Amino acid sequence: QVQLVESGGGSVQAGGSLRLSCVASDSSYCMAWFRQAPGREREGVATIDVDGVPNYANFVKGRFTISKDNAKNTLYLQMTSLKPEDTATYYCALGRAWRLCRRQIPEYDYWGQGTQVTVSS
Repeated sequence: QVQLVESGGGSVQAGGSLRLSCVASDSSYCMAWFRQAPGREREGVATIDVDGVPNYANFVKGRFTISKDNAKNTLYLQMTSLKPEDTATYYCALGRAWRLCRRQIPEYDYWGQGTQVTVSS
């Protein structure tokens, strides 16, 4: 059974930074970060393939960086220049493809429990 455990969420002021971590029992496929704000649908934030190639949603380009440490089976999301609209529960996910990772929920089979990020103005 694959397990994903996120950590690193918290409360920051606008313009601040946070780094999320996700320890995975398996990281040999596409991995991704999604987020869900209250009253909104879950949306893809960033993906990373088995070669470490990232892909970002336009609303985080230039501000967020996805990376992973294969030796530690850990996925990261470095978030900078945070905005109040980044407030959401952030989830890491493990897919079934190796490359061409897309930010589409049906392509991910395993999910973490989520970690809350709150950005105040």
